[in-house]
Amino acid sequence: MLSWTVRRTRLPLLRFHCLECRSAVATAAEGKFRVNANGKLLDVWLLVHCVSCDQTSKITVRERVPVRSIDPVELHAFETNDPALVVQTPLDPLIARRNRFSLDWKDAWRLHTPPPHQPADPSWPIRVEVEFLDPVPIRPERLIAHGLGISRSEIERRIKSEVRLDRATSANFAFVVLPAVQGGSRTV
Repeated sequence: MLSWTVRRTRLPLLRFHCLECRSAVATAAEGKFRVNANGKLLDVWLLVHCVSCDQTSKITVRERVPVRSIDPVELHAFETNDPALVVQTPLDPLIARRNRFSLDWKDAWRLHTPPPHQPADPSWPIRVEVEFLDPVPIRPERLIAHGLGISRSEIERRIKSEVRLDRATSANFAFVVLPAVQGGSRTV
């Protein structure tokens, strides 16, 4: 059995329309929150920057909530721009839906596989378990093609899995690799 790991290498870009230049991409890489008090009510925003014009926009995290309803530890994290909370905020699907943005994971993840080795007599089939350390949505067939260095047509012939290979997922899954077949006989 082999274990593969998918992990984030940076925060994904946000598909978010800039009000200044109409670009569709922003980043939250600087990681700053803005907390504004209006009497006993608080607003909390995550500041994002357009990658084209560097215009700052706000993503609503909390809106008009009573001060006492926010956990003091979480409030302190907002006020001190806690890096873990900065990472967690744009990944929250409720915040993304409310603020009408999606995540662009292109070039924001890496697949970690064990070093390749070719034993003289590999035991076929080989089971591979894929673990996602971050919620990176990716099609399993793309991940398998990348990890094994084989074509999608080869994946159809040699890969058996209980998950759909053509639908994006960020849930752990496993698959089985069958030996290659050449000229009617299986080869290594």
